[in-house]
Amino acid sequence: MRRDIFQAIADPTRRAIITLIALQAMTPNAIAENFHSTRQSVSKHLRILTECELVKQEQRGREIYYSLEIEKMKEIDKWLNQFRKIWETRFNQLDHVLSAMKKQKR
Repeated sequence: MRRDIFQAIADPTRRAIITLIALQAMTPNAIAENFHSTRQSVSKHLRILTECELVKQEQRGREIYYSLEIEKMKEIDKWLNQFRKIWETRFNQLDHVLSAMKKQKR
C-alpha cells in the first residue's frame, strides 16, 4: 500500500525521524534511542516513511540503515513553493504598508 507523503509528515515523530536521518543513515535501534517510545513504535513509523518513499533502507552486514530519500523531499518542497511565493508577496505588501504608515507619522 502506498501512503500519502503529507499524511506521513503530519506526525511529529515521523518529522523528528526525518530530521535525525537527514545528515546520516541510522539503524532503527539508534533512531529509537532518541525517543521515549518502544523500538516497535519507531519501527512502525519507519515502515510508514518507507512506504511513502521518504526514507530508504540499506542492508549493511546484519544491520539495516535508514536514510533520507532526497528526491521525495523535493516533491514536498515543490508543493510548498507555490505557497512560499504567495507568502513572500503578502510580506512585501505588508512592508510597503508599514513603510507608508511610518512616513505618515513623520
